[in-house]
Amino acid sequence: MPLLEVTDLHVRYGGAVAVRGIDLHVDQGEVALMLGANGAGKTSSLRAIAGQLRQSKGSIGWNGTDISAWPSFRVSRAGLVMVPEGRKVFAPLSVAENLEVGGFTNRSRKRRLELIDQVYAMFPLLKDRKDQAAGFLSGGEQQMLAFGRALMAEPKVILMDEPSMGLSPAMVDTVMGAIGEMAGTGLGILLAEQNAMAALQVARRAIVLERGSIVLTGSADQVRHHPDVVTAFLGERVAGKPGARDT
Repeated sequence: MPLLEVTDLHVRYGGAVAVRGIDLHVDQGEVALMLGANGAGKTSSLRAIAGQLRQSKGSIGWNGTDISAWPSFRVSRAGLVMVPEGRKVFAPLSVAENLEVGGFTNRSRKRRLELIDQVYAMFPLLKDRKDQAAGFLSGGEQQMLAFGRALMAEPKVILMDEPSMGLSPAMVDTVMGAIGEMAGTGLGILLAEQNAMAALQVARRAIVLERGSIVLTGSADQVRHHPDVVTAFLGERVAGKPGARDT
């Protein structure tokens, strides 16, 4: 059974439909990828899954339990944690203080310190910067901090929204390498990205969204070599019509 299973997800903003009946799942230790241009429905899907936005239709299954009506804090405490677009670190706080905030639900001071040590082992750069204000970190360093803060909640699945946004090509490679490393520890990751070539290097499976609908799905290799992936990111229709699939 998948850790996360989303079925027929619909999201509306008033009369506007942002997500139209998407299905996806995330297994332990894999990176599942949502590709799409701005406005494709990636962020709306992630926010609905995280409980930050109420879906208008569909179900969100977590370890076999329907969590569609759960508030975001309960979703997070259950082990489904979101790293938002733009990183959203607490700029005035130090790196160490940001990590402490990520583990606030854990009442054990000893366990929080153990988790911080684990984060520093995965991201040694954060240990070197632990007393530095997060606002003075580079974009890539802040992204690592956002990953570390999420890990402090001891998640089973992490939802990631555009982690490569605004980063240099070299730092994009570093960030994607970190995502692959986290999946290698057994974490499930649902990654929303526009940078197809970078994200497909670490993903196992991918779906392509256009105007809130899935227009292509398959293994990362199938999607990488599909002739219409590039045009899909320009907002055009994959294979000439909505709903076309390559499985």
